[in-house]
Amino acid sequence: MINIRKNLDAYLRLMRLDKPIGIFLLLWPTLWALWIASNGIPNSKLLCIFILGTVLMRSAGCVLNDIADRKFDGSVLRTKHRPLVTGELKVKQAYALSIVLSLIAFLLVLQLNTTAILLSIPALGLAVSYPYFKRFFPFPQAYLGIAFGFGIPMAFAAVNAQVPNIAWLMLLANICWALAYDSAYAMVDKPYDLKIGIHSSAISFGRHEVAMIMLCYALFLSLMLWLGCLLQMHAIYFIALILAAGLSVYHYSLIRTRQPDLCFRAFLHNNWLGLIIFVGIVLNFR
Repeated sequence: MINIRKNLDAYLRLMRLDKPIGIFLLLWPTLWALWIASNGIPNSKLLCIFILGTVLMRSAGCVLNDIADRKFDGSVLRTKHRPLVTGELKVKQAYALSIVLSLIAFLLVLQLNTTAILLSIPALGLAVSYPYFKRFFPFPQAYLGIAFGFGIPMAFAAVNAQVPNIAWLMLLANICWALAYDSAYAMVDKPYDLKIGIHSSAISFGRHEVAMIMLCYALFLSLMLWLGCLLQMHAIYFIALILAAGLSVYHYSLIRTRQPDLCFRAFLHNNWLGLIIFVGIVLNFR
């Protein structure tokens, strides 16, 4: 019984279910898109599919990431206790888990229309390839933004069987947002990444990383402002954007010191930024 509990705990940590922040950062943009595509009245079946699919694919992505990074994670303070590093789980067990999670997610996708099913193929490709972009791409956080935002075109496709231009505008905004929050996250690991040769935007931005993070927030909010104007959103949406801008200023107060614990707090706090924009979108259609 003790071994079963230990294995279950290790599997949960491998999927990062003990740290749900990634689920929320993946879920908020998807829900933004689903609400807008549905004019504020999303189908309950679609809502369940996208919420559960988000949890499954984020979990599968974490497993694949740990498989790819297992030889590096032991050298990083934040990741040295992950199950594949400590030996609690074997690589073959991790592969098996990722396959099971992906298959369940694909069964959910099969409940959608043809356009959404076809979009799930590049979505899977993004999830599988992201961990390896850190090996050579100077801004893997931008690639993460595409992967984390691909629920946007899929949501529009699931509702309307096509992907309008505003969906790609939202995806671009999400890339900017991911560059902001995940660069703050990367600031925590910057000394370790430099040592082991892993790329990150925090490294690529150099000594201007704080200014560049704030520029990414500004671009994100500007694109979301443009979206609101194109869709003729009501005042409540723009008030939500103002509140989100206020939160980004608070994040600046945390990251400007470059202290790892405060940078990590800023990263975690982006959950509230995403939630505020979601509430603004929901109330817009009331």
